[in-house]
Amino acid sequence: MLVLEDGRSFTGAAYGARGTTVGEAVFCTAMTGYQETLTDPSYHRQVVVMTAPHIGNTGVNDEDVESRRIWVSGFVVRDPARRPSSWRSLRVLEDELADQGVVGISGVDTRALTRHLRERGAMRAGVFSGDALREPTTGRRLEPSELLVRVLDAPVMAGADLAGEVTTPEPYVVEAVGEPRRGVDGRPMTVVALDLGIKSRTPWHLAQRGVRVHVLPATATTEQVLALSPHGVFYSNGPGDPAAAEHEVGVLRDVLARRLPFFGICYGNQLLGRALGLGTYKLVYGHRGVNQPVMDTATGSVEITAHNHGFAVDAPIGEPFDTPFGAAEVSHWCLNDRVVEGLRCLDAPAFSVQYHPEAAAGPHDAGYLFDRFCDLMAAPDRTPDTPSPASPSRATAEETD
Repeated sequence: MLVLEDGRSFTGAAYGARGTTVGEAVFCTAMTGYQETLTDPSYHRQVVVMTAPHIGNTGVNDEDVESRRIWVSGFVVRDPARRPSSWRSLRVLEDELADQGVVGISGVDTRALTRHLRERGAMRAGVFSGDALREPTTGRRLEPSELLVRVLDAPVMAGADLAGEVTTPEPYVVEAVGEPRRGVDGRPMTVVALDLGIKSRTPWHLAQRGVRVHVLPATATTEQVLALSPHGVFYSNGPGDPAAAEHEVGVLRDVLARRLPFFGICYGNQLLGRALGLGTYKLVYGHRGVNQPVMDTATGSVEITAHNHGFAVDAPIGEPFDTPFGAAEVSHWCLNDRVVEGLRCLDAPAFSVQYHPEAAAGPHDAGYLFDRFCDLMAAPDRTPDTPSPASPSRATAEETD
């Protein structure tokens, strides 16, 4: 049984591990990439509802994982595949969920559930199966109202500082692939990436561009970042409320004050907003999927992008605004609801986007952002709004029309 915090409940069949799980119920509109979704640390403490009806068709492999484990608290699907049918499949999805202790439910009317969350907003939910559905001493089946008590005891997402729960326990290095790219000082280009819930595909993209990436825990200090003499600093995606991330914002302000090139995605975008003095707020049901249209204000082009966020930056769209580090502006916004999807500093080498340019899983429209970051590190006196002569030209709005 699935029980929402407003009292609505859904029955279905146990899927994955049996037992109890609670978390924030959210829906993901991606039709592919369920393995990347499950292993995305940004979904920590969330019960994920998949809107695509058939899940598990391609099984599980060892190449598409984005971190060291499955992070979702619970998994809700409509029609699980009876057997996988992919030459890359090594294991069955339900077995993988069970092995990692992820409690799920299948046979749920996910269309009705998604409509409910869209209209009422993301909310706490619990999934109960097996012995968790019965009173321990008498074996009596528990009523939804009795299970609701456990749901209401779960913590809410607002105010949650979760990066420390998903970050790497120890620093590690992803070496550059092929000939290293050189910085303006002639040294091999080096990036320090703060792991706030990083996906493995992100440092891979930088490494493919000849950049060496030092991945540090979220608790890393300014001194630890500077000790590595980086050409740039990167903030990853991650779970939780950006308003609670005081330490990470403090380090980022030190980075901006030293004019170190900075690039942030998702959670990193929200933290750049906070470092610039902007506020953040919780979205009603968030953006989660690989089909979100985003407008690039500099070119007028539209990118189809991968998203996973429940919070957003509060910033004016269409006009520059002042910050402690000079002027800045909104660089991207969502065509569905005008949510801010990117920030660009006009007087400092720093920018960020709210979506996933590493495209794991998702479209590749935003891959150029890694090139933009490399351009900044190669000539840090530039700012992100200055076109790079080495970058490929992009279609304008008129050309697109």
